[in-house]
Amino acid sequence: MKLTFMGAGSTIFAKNVIGDVLMTPALTQNLTVALYDIDKERLEDSYVVVDSLNKKYNDNKATIEKYLGVEQRKAALSGADFVVNAIQVGGYEPCTVMDFEIPKKYGLRQTIGDTLGIGGIFRGLRTIKVMKEFARDMEEVCPDAWFLNYTNPMAILTGYMLRYTKVKTVGLCHSVQVCTSQLFEQLGLDHAQIGKEYIAGINHMAWLLEVRDKDGKDLYPEIKRLAKEKNAKEKHGNMVRFDYIDKLGYYCTESSEHNAEYNPFYIKSKYPELIEKFNIPLDEYPRRCVKQIADWEKQREELLGGGEIQHERSHEYASRIMEAVVTNTPYQIGGNVINNGLIENLPQDACVEVPCLVDGNGVQPTRVGRLPVQCAAMNMTNINCQLLTIEAAATGKKEHIYQAAMLEPHTAAELSIDDIIAMCDELIEAHEKAGFPVL
Repeated sequence: MKLTFMGAGSTIFAKNVIGDVLMTPALTQNLTVALYDIDKERLEDSYVVVDSLNKKYNDNKATIEKYLGVEQRKAALSGADFVVNAIQVGGYEPCTVMDFEIPKKYGLRQTIGDTLGIGGIFRGLRTIKVMKEFARDMEEVCPDAWFLNYTNPMAILTGYMLRYTKVKTVGLCHSVQVCTSQLFEQLGLDHAQIGKEYIAGINHMAWLLEVRDKDGKDLYPEIKRLAKEKNAKEKHGNMVRFDYIDKLGYYCTESSEHNAEYNPFYIKSKYPELIEKFNIPLDEYPRRCVKQIADWEKQREELLGGGEIQHERSHEYASRIMEAVVTNTPYQIGGNVINNGLIENLPQDACVEVPCLVDGNGVQPTRVGRLPVQCAAMNMTNINCQLLTIEAAATGKKEHIYQAAMLEPHTAAELSIDDIIAMCDELIEAHEKAGFPVL
């Protein structure tokens, strides 16, 4: 088996995913791991870490290869069975900084900006430019490989790959598998009592549609009571999602700092007190980037300075998908796929997040039926923006970028159409000058 990891300079994430693979006996026979990145130093760091994992957990049986730069990309992909995508086009500087600082000039404030919002639109556009090239190479040198996409904006990138390339793609997020257990922990409930849960919707806004204990009792009434009480009594980091439970009737998969900017409700210049009321961390992603860069330098010294490397199999889906395909042993995931009737009251060409069965036949999504009307309506406000961003990437038309921003709920709630267009033009020009064109 050959696994190619695109964006291998993301050393900690590469360690988690590849470490999982190296600890899965069914995957380690004749295993080749190809690490690909455009940053020589980060690639070398990851190579050292993965090589150490291979020696410690796999008796050095896998072949670990490294490939640097566009010239070696096709060789990295050649013959791959699975391709994990974890790239970040443009990095913290210059692109993330631009995504936040230019909108601020127009009065538009964001928290994360990697999935929706004006930041998500432009992150999606510049990333699709690169992923088009990945797809072209994969169609030539590994046409049967599964492309496991972890890069955000998930629905935009996965939707583009599935609609406009021939690459077998599934989008994977970290939040589905921990959604319910974390909710229970935050409410002081014992998550060992969970007998059944059912989640579907779109990435970062999939809904916990059902949760029951082992005797079949509906646990939502107690969840709703406790969530409302907690929001009323104390400031905490999950207030937006708990407010969703109160106002919309259901809990959603991704964090409050993400969901605070996916709607027109909470970040409003006319009502600045809402920021305090719902404990919303503006500019959270740039802060995280700065911290992660500093943390990585410390971890780098520890990992590369002779410290003993440790790994336990993580909750990431990647190795389990590979194991299910290779061994034809069924495994269930929450995957991002094209709708095609899976959720009846969402558009056919939307990218949705639904339960999927994985086995020797690959990733097979299951039919959900209809979402509660209010949940579908919330999803639609995000899907409108996602589909128009994909349209802009597919057609190269600037007006579709404007339209994506006009229909993005937080942007539209804060800015006039003229300011939206001016802001988009400034972002387009800034990306072009920085060497990361979006059209």
